[in-house]
Amino acid sequence: MIGNLIPWLAPIVVLLLILGSAIKILPEYQRGVVFFLGRFQGVKGPGLIFVIPGIQQIVRVDLRIITLDVPSQDVISRDNVTVRVNAVLYFRVVDPERAIIRVEDFNAATSQLSQTTLRSVLGKHDLDEMLSERDRLNADIQEIIDTQTEEWGIKVANVEIKHVDLDESMIRAIARQAEAERERRAKVIHAEGELQASKKLVEAAKVMSADSGAMQLRYMQTLSDMSNTNSSTIVFPLPMDMIKMFMEKAPDNNQPKQPKP
Repeated sequence: MIGNLIPWLAPIVVLLLILGSAIKILPEYQRGVVFFLGRFQGVKGPGLIFVIPGIQQIVRVDLRIITLDVPSQDVISRDNVTVRVNAVLYFRVVDPERAIIRVEDFNAATSQLSQTTLRSVLGKHDLDEMLSERDRLNADIQEIIDTQTEEWGIKVANVEIKHVDLDESMIRAIARQAEAERERRAKVIHAEGELQASKKLVEAAKVMSADSGAMQLRYMQTLSDMSNTNSSTIVFPLPMDMIKMFMEKAPDNNQPKQPKP
């Protein structure tokens, strides 16, 4: 009985292997690009699909968002500062047919395009813009890459600049610049305070000069403040009118005396 089944065993095994290679199961996030004798036939999936072995070929394409780490690039900014910049790119395949037929390896092609675009875009900006306007730079890089990869059936979801690395000398120079900027702001604020205080003093002087009673009250308040201190020396200020009176009456000894007639 078993001896009669042996001649049929080999064809059955071969048939099972053929059926196993003909049945393909694609998950929801994958599509299969099918070629019939080397010619594009269609995109199939997800689910259960059948492929004729030896005649049809299938290439699986993942439709999920792919995270691509862009290696660090040496960039010379517009103000001749050398920095090392790296970024991360998020993209996905929206057209499996073009992603397989139009480009040999869409992952490698997108990576190379990201590196060249990163250098070209950042090279047009100053160092201050790289550090303070990353959102705008990210949007510019994303737009350029997305436009060029559209022909490959790829959609760029987002681009983020991760690090902008500087050498030690440039870090020290930026620190000195920031310190000088803080000192400048402090001096400007101090000067503005002095200007406002001088304006208030001028207004107070005008009020006191218009009312002699206000001047007397200020004089008495000053004497009261001086009496509260422990100093042994007390200075009594004199009104300017009194000082002018003495100056007008003082004779000028330097002038030559007029001869008597």
